Amino acid sequence: MKNFFTSLLGALVALIIFAIGSLVCLFVFFAALGAMVGGGENRAPTVEKGAYLVFDMSVNVTDAPAQISSGAVLGALTGGGDEPYRLQLRQVTRALKAAAADNRIAGVFLHGQFQPSGYGTGYAALREIREALEEVRAARKPVVAYLDSATVREMFVASLADELVLDPYGMVVMPGLASQPMYFAGALEKFGVGVQVTRVGKYKSAIEPFTRTGMSPESREQMQKLLDDLWGDLRGDIAGGRGLRVPELQALVDKNGIIIPETALQRKLVSRLAYRDEVIDDLKTRTGRAGSREPFKQVSLPDYVLTLPSGKGPALATKSAKAGGKGTVAVVYAEGTIVDGKGNLNEVGGDRFARELRRLRQDSSVKAIVLRVNSPGGSATASEHIQREIRLARKDKPVIVSMGAYAASGGYWIATYGDRIFAEPGTITGSIGVFGVQFDVQKLANSVGVTFDSVKTGRFADTMTISRPKTPEEMEIYQRMVDWIYEEFVGKVAESRDLPKERVREIAQGRVWSGTEALRLGLVDEIGGLDSAILHAVEKAGLGGNYRVREFPRKKELAEVLNEMFGGLAPEQSGSRLSPAAKGTVDEVVSRLRTELGILNEFNDPKGIYARLPVECMVK
Repeated sequence: MKNFFTSLLGALVALIIFAIGSLVCLFVFFAALGAMVGGGENRAPTVEKGAYLVFDMSVNVTDAPAQISSGAVLGALTGGGDEPYRLQLRQVTRALKAAAADNRIAGVFLHGQFQPSGYGTGYAALREIREALEEVRAARKPVVAYLDSATVREMFVASLADELVLDPYGMVVMPGLASQPMYFAGALEKFGVGVQVTRVGKYKSAIEPFTRTGMSPESREQMQKLLDDLWGDLRGDIAGGRGLRVPELQALVDKNGIIIPETALQRKLVSRLAYRDEVIDDLKTRTGRAGSREPFKQVSLPDYVLTLPSGKGPALATKSAKAGGKGTVAVVYAEGTIVDGKGNLNEVGGDRFARELRRLRQDSSVKAIVLRVNSPGGSATASEHIQREIRLARKDKPVIVSMGAYAASGGYWIATYGDRIFAEPGTITGSIGVFGVQFDVQKLANSVGVTFDSVKTGRFADTMTISRPKTPEEMEIYQRMVDWIYEEFVGKVAESRDLPKERVREIAQGRVWSGTEALRLGLVDEIGGLDSAILHAVEKAGLGGNYRVREFPRKKELAEVLNEMFGGLAPEQSGSRLSPAAKGTVDEVVSRLRTELGILNEFNDPKGIYARLPVECMVK
């Protein structure tokens, strides 16, 4: 009996210890969640006078505010997450512009290498960052950049630095721009998956990866023109920033491709070669701490954003300001593939975005809407649902469009009725064309002994099946639908842009254009970034300097994150375009396969008709 009570007491003590430990773990868990979801917004770091603003470029710069996902939370808590850290574009540009006018900030220090993922860190976004850095230089504050390795992206941003330092064993990987799409027609045929397509527009090559083994002549033509336009813009700015002539830079690129440090220094592509510790010592000297064991006076860009006051006018905080104002400018981010329904994380769900626009249209405190588009398009049905709300909103208040890296096909469909459309030179837009795609698995199923049969009440009752190829009569039905949607697309562009239909047909055909070309063709109104679009909206709404900015979609609350986690929703696991950064050759191949084949999950239009950018136009 004594042994029994001893064992019972031991079990009870162990149970109590376990319970206390579980409560402690649960407390830590929720504290971590609260920190992640809340973002530490109440924390306000101290900025020392004479400090340098440090921008670590090892991030993925997205247009929309970060949305906390259940997978990201669990990954961070368990050490299993490998998505690149995200910064919102307006956080970066706002911090840099504020630093230019802040007498506490002595200069800006750039380092690291961008981690583009999904639709983030496009050249349009990088141009806005570069322009914000130009304001720092205009304020006579030095911009210092240290690169241990550089691609076109880093060189484009850092080329205007007063001092561009390259590691002695670093490289400048700047061979130009290229597009190398994958083609799956051979694999689909091998596995017995049939593909039938309908399309309008000889340049509408978005479906070619599933029907061809290489580029069509039309696809090659448009891609060459697009890359030439983008590279010409980037090359001109890089050369200008380094004090080189464009032919000099092109000759250097063509001769070397991957430029070793000594050559980069000799050809004045960089200011000097130095190790990281030497650069840090220089910054210590600049900030009055030479020889000290303390770090140089600094504040990181994310921390600096937290010190900036929430208020009225263009320097508004990213989150909604509590201060009053004459009215609100709502910035709505359409970032990702446009899909039917609500959509997952990093997708533009037609129903969800239309509902948000409807709510903003009916909100009397919202005086203007800025639609920021960073999308290759997708479902024609979902695009029309969003566009409908844009057209209705225009009757009540100004609707201004700002184009990011991509605003093509369905992305242009939702943009075309804006009162004024802003684009960057490197924006990929246009692609006014439509296609339909129908898959069947008859051969695949038959190869493993699976067959199908059918009973129906009408000739075309089973036309939506994937168990067999479509008949010629059925394909005629789909082609008529595609032709109809294309004519609707052309008509909408002609009406909204005040262009003759025949002129739209000439520049449509599914062809993609750079922002510079789109301006020339009349598809956009002005070259400029998101801040320019916001200020134009303020002017159109007559708000003066007395306004505030609110952004949508908003950051998720803790309860929503928990609901996703414990409800098993985890949208980032199903078809998300924002994939983890690759770590090696195999990872890179797998990541590309997952991303490009993942497009199939985004083909959910109820009619099977899509206005989507060609895969090869996703320039990296």
